[in-house]
Amino acid sequence: MSEKRLFGTDGIRGEANAFPMTVDVALRLGQALAYCIKEGHLGLNSTSDGPRVLIAKDTRLSGYCFEQALTAGICSMGVDVWLAGPTPTPVVSFLTRTLKADIGVMISASHNPFVDNGFKIFNCDGFKLPDMTELSIEALILDSPQTLIEAQATGASIGRAYRVEQEVTRYVDFVTEKLGAHRPFEGLKVVLDSAHGAAYKLAPHIFEGLGAEVISIASKPDGTNINEGVGSMFPATAEKAVVEHSAHVGFAFDGDADRVVLIDEKGKVVNGDAVIALLAKHLHSAGKLKGKRIVSTVMSNVGLDHCLRELDIEVLREQVGDRYVLERLKAEGLNFGGEESGHLIFIDCNTTGDGILAALFLAQMIKSSAQPLSELGHFFHPAPRVVINVPVREKVPFSTIPGLSKVLEDTERHLDGLGRLLVRYSGTEKKARIMIEGLPESEGRIWAERIAKMLKPATAA
Repeated sequence: MSEKRLFGTDGIRGEANAFPMTVDVALRLGQALAYCIKEGHLGLNSTSDGPRVLIAKDTRLSGYCFEQALTAGICSMGVDVWLAGPTPTPVVSFLTRTLKADIGVMISASHNPFVDNGFKIFNCDGFKLPDMTELSIEALILDSPQTLIEAQATGASIGRAYRVEQEVTRYVDFVTEKLGAHRPFEGLKVVLDSAHGAAYKLAPHIFEGLGAEVISIASKPDGTNINEGVGSMFPATAEKAVVEHSAHVGFAFDGDADRVVLIDEKGKVVNGDAVIALLAKHLHSAGKLKGKRIVSTVMSNVGLDHCLRELDIEVLREQVGDRYVLERLKAEGLNFGGEESGHLIFIDCNTTGDGILAALFLAQMIKSSAQPLSELGHFFHPAPRVVINVPVREKVPFSTIPGLSKVLEDTERHLDGLGRLLVRYSGTEKKARIMIEGLPESEGRIWAERIAKMLKPATAA
């Protein structure tokens, strides 16, 4: 497969107004998507009575200009736009599917700081685009701009834009129905940290409607404070709020609410793999876990395999990225998987990572349990792990870095099958990630630093 020039692990992402996250690219992306719909290319052909694209965004300041640029590009090709306003990524996936839009686009850089932004794209079935489709869209944008210019609409054929914020209630009704009983969270006190992001209104509204007492924090976005010291990347504020308010549980979302971090009643973050294990166990006990298998990624701790093996549940691993987890779930006919970072996928309910839905299911599990959350996950025991992130200027192939292969071989030999080594580039940030698992922390850090020492001269930012 060719190397991508615009797309990364999760759509297009970068600093706003620096390539590839420019208004010009946004305009051409809109044109390319609309062109593919009208021409029936790449499996993006229209399935409705008139082609249309759903667009939503998180709360970043730059969302305004990218929303307008995308809309201009799409309408210029004779395709209509539905604007859903600030709303979480899982809602975009859900609405694209249920409203029968041809494509859904979420404008967000997820957990990144406000200066970044990005585009996540969903097909008419609510699934993220496969790699080959992304490569073809890139080629149309970067290599064939004349094709797009010549295909622009004129006169009455130019597309229109409509506001559809009210349609978000469809998602509210859907998740409420999934919980079954009337006001099932009566007596449950929860802290919701929305990271000043896309869930700032929706998550508290849903939980309160289900009867929970909600302490809502980080729910006053101003365009520049998204993820700033709060949310899934910085859960300390939510931890403190759980203890101060004697809450039963806390949930910290990221900027677009496709991931969630769980906090127990003692104000401690629950390990992401422990959350996966808890949900897998819960689904299995209820007879709802298909195939007695789940899908996670190479970043999940080997302790996940060990604890679920005791329950006769197998863990399948994929490369990092919730869409790869999703693709494997589809291929294997399974219904639950996730990433230790907080992406949790219930494919029977939604077609992407859904932090709000995961929080609801976890709250339901806690409410029905006789044990506090801090005791529910005791069956999970993570292996020791060391992770070092190395900032990089460019993502050069590891095979071209002098001496690196020798150090990696020495590390693998030292592990001798007792643990795991993983060295990879982040798909969303300019970083190389080194992970060593299974060794005592001090010993693992020594070996990880040796690898980092080899990477820094070749890739240093």
